[in-house]
Amino acid sequence: MQVKLNVVVAAAAALLSGAAMSQELVVKIGHVGPTSGAIAHLGKDNELGARMAIDDLNAKGVMIGGKKAKFELLAEDDAGDPKQGTAAASKLADSKVNGVIGHLNSGTSIPASKVYSDAGIPQISPSATNPKFTRNGYKTTFRVVADDVHLGGTLGKYAVKELKGKSIAVIDDRTAYGQGVADEFEKGVKASGGKVVGREFTNDKATDFTAILTSLKAKKPDVVFFGGMDAVAGPMLRQMKQLGIDAKFVGGDGICSGELPKLAAGTMGDGQVVCAEAGGVEGESKKSMDAFKAKFKEKYKADVQIYAPYVYDAVNVMVAAMVKAGSAEPAKYLPVLAKTEGYKGVTGTISFDNKGDIKNGALTLFTYKAGNREQIAVVR
Repeated sequence: MQVKLNVVVAAAAALLSGAAMSQELVVKIGHVGPTSGAIAHLGKDNELGARMAIDDLNAKGVMIGGKKAKFELLAEDDAGDPKQGTAAASKLADSKVNGVIGHLNSGTSIPASKVYSDAGIPQISPSATNPKFTRNGYKTTFRVVADDVHLGGTLGKYAVKELKGKSIAVIDDRTAYGQGVADEFEKGVKASGGKVVGREFTNDKATDFTAILTSLKAKKPDVVFFGGMDAVAGPMLRQMKQLGIDAKFVGGDGICSGELPKLAAGTMGDGQVVCAEAGGVEGESKKSMDAFKAKFKEKYKADVQIYAPYVYDAVNVMVAAMVKAGSAEPAKYLPVLAKTEGYKGVTGTISFDNKGDIKNGALTLFTYKAGNREQIAVVR
C-alpha cells in the first residue's frame, strides 16, 4: 500500500512539475557587438549592459501572457565587420530569437537590419547613429539614441560658435558611421559660417596618419574633427602632438570613451578634446544613470564605457512591449513596440517616431581633464 502511495505522490509531483514547466515561457534575446578587434572594449561594454538587463528581468519574475518568462541572452560577435554582422544576424534569425539588441556600429547595423526585417524580428540599436539605419522603410528597426544629423550638426555649430574655430580640418575613417558623422559635422560648420580648410580620410584599422596630418598641418587648422572610433583617435592624437599640431580635437560618440586618454598615451591636453555622446540625462534622470553606473561597476568590476545603459534600456523597452502585448511573438508585440511612448529608462524618456527613431533625442558634450571625462552640457 505504501509503495502505491509513493507512486501516486511521485506521479502527482511530476504532473505539477510539468504544469509549472508549461507555464514558463522562454524568451530569447539576441545581442550583437564587436567583442573582438580594436573596439572590443566597447562591444563588451554593450554586451554587459544586455546581460545586466537579462539578470534583472529574471530576478523580477516578469509575466508575459499569464506565463512566467525566462529570458536568455544569445550573444554574437560581429568584430565591427559588415559581413560578419550579417552572418551573426542570420544565425540569430535561424535561432528564432524573439528580438535583437544591436548592433553597435552603423556599418554593421544597416546591412543586418535587412536580415531582421526579412525574418520579422524587432531590432533595437543602442548606438548606431547613421541616419540611413532607420530610413530603409523597415518596420522592425529602432534606435534609442539621436542620429548623426543631430550629433554631427551640433558639433559643427559648437566648433564654430564655442571653440571659435576659424580653420577647421575634417578626417573620417570611411565607415558608414565615420563618414556619415563627418559629413554632418561639415554641414554644421558651413551652416554656422565656419570654414573647412581640408578633408582627409583614413580607415578604421590605420595606425599611421603622418601623411594626412602633415598635409593638414600646412593649412594651420585650429580645430581637427575626426569621424571614427577611439582606437584610431588615440594614435592620431599622439601623432598630432609629435607633429606640433596644436588644435582642438573634436569627435562624435565613437571617440567619447573612458579609454581615449589611455589610447592617446598621455598626449591629450586638458580641454583639448571635445566629443559628443548620443544620449544624455539631466536633472532627476541623472540619479538613475548614476545608480546604474554604480551597480554596473559593483557587478562587473568595470566602469561603463559609453553605451551599456542604452543597451539596458533597449532590452527593457522591448520586454515592456512584450508584456503589454501579452506575447513574446515578434508579430504580436512589434506593433506595441512601435507605439512606445514615455518609457522611463535610466537614459531618460524613450518614445519612438514613425521611423523607429527616438523622439527629442539628447546629446551630451564632454571634454577630458587630467585623463578623466567631464560633462560640458546636455543639448537637444
